[in-house]
Amino acid sequence: MIKKVFPVYVSLGTNIEPRHNHLREALRNLRAIVNIHRSSSIYETEPWGYADQPRFLNQVVECDTDFEPFGFLKLLKEIEDKMGRMETFRYGPRVIDLDILIYGNLVISDRVLSIPHASLKERAFVLVPLVELNPDLVFPGEDVRMSEYLEKLDRSSVTTWEGKHG
Repeated sequence: MIKKVFPVYVSLGTNIEPRHNHLREALRNLRAIVNIHRSSSIYETEPWGYADQPRFLNQVVECDTDFEPFGFLKLLKEIEDKMGRMETFRYGPRVIDLDILIYGNLVISDRVLSIPHASLKERAFVLVPLVELNPDLVFPGEDVRMSEYLEKLDRSSVTTWEGKHG
């Protein structure tokens, strides 16, 4: 039997030091469960949703998996737990945050999982690295490229990380 493989885009974010080390560890853990094809640059970004916290490092990876969406989400949550993520408050600081952005052409709207990610269109810190990887990527269920959504957003708080700290 041939396994069906789905192209998936996953975002990674961290704002607890050492930020870069957390991204590297998350990538290492992801590589153990998926085939990563490409990784975006790392971007330093202002916090979103709750401003009184350190800046984030964000990145997006393009991978494929034969896991079903809910099973894949469970694996991502296990990686977060393994890396020491603690639940604090909504949009609060985090060691690592792993989110499924796009999962093939699937559209899922569930209380546990939304694909495409529910806030994708309004978050420059995710769209900048996503569009870097695939500028022609179309929003599932729509006939609009991700780059068109990005053009409508303020990107001034999303800068390429130079590796100076964190």
